[in-house]
Amino acid sequence: MKYGMIAGNGRFPVLALETARKLGDEVIAVALREEAAPEVEQLAAKCYWISLGELSKLIDICKGEKITELIMAGQVKHARIFSSIRPDWRLFKLLASLKEKNTDALIGGVARVLEDEGIHLADSTLFLKPLLAGSGVLTKRKPTDDESKDVRYGRRIASTLAGMDVGQSVAICERACVAVEAMEGTDAMLRRAATLVNGRPLTLVKSSNRRNHLLFDVPVIGLGTIAAMAETGATALAVDAGRTLMLDREALLERADELKISIAGYAANEG
Repeated sequence: MKYGMIAGNGRFPVLALETARKLGDEVIAVALREEAAPEVEQLAAKCYWISLGELSKLIDICKGEKITELIMAGQVKHARIFSSIRPDWRLFKLLASLKEKNTDALIGGVARVLEDEGIHLADSTLFLKPLLAGSGVLTKRKPTDDESKDVRYGRRIASTLAGMDVGQSVAICERACVAVEAMEGTDAMLRRAATLVNGRPLTLVKSSNRRNHLLFDVPVIGLGTIAAMAETGATALAVDAGRTLMLDREALLERADELKISIAGYAANEG
């Protein structure tokens, strides 16, 4: 099968390309110049580099390569989308038609334009299903009673915010919401939270947007997440089971165990 992949930053697109190669699937990468790693070019069957905002060029590449299935893999920083994007005429026209400029509206609008051109957005996790978080405690250490209370409280807040496309994460301390993720990203949010709690432990809660699909903006945790938690005194992490990618899963869980960080996956309706 031949696929196209819009490659953003982080390990997500690299791991997806490695897996696709093992499966024998041909993947043409369209790498975002402002975000993607050079590794992408080495792993893809072919690689094109474009800048954020070049929607027409993306469509031309897909048509030239006869790509009808396109995957979005890797993050594009929300702040960059908001402040640094230079739209071509096609994207400018789309932006002018949007009532809101959040991630859901922007990428949803791009998806509609692509569909009109015969290009279908496929599940972002297509090649990485085994890396989706499972249900239950994933580390050696279970959450303490206090951490579990923080998780239940935080999941209500994070779920509401994710549904409004504000952010995916919240930092909780003693059943108080210390910080909410917006455009700055999870790590920056944790660092901000750490300045407010006077050394008390934080619980990090990540929630996926309650869409019925995983086409874009899939929550991701990796070794960088664990490093940021250790730096900021966060001792527990709660994620949505089946909807959160755990990159470098074995190394991630091993490092969390070394640091006595608890990680657990929760079903959508589970507190």
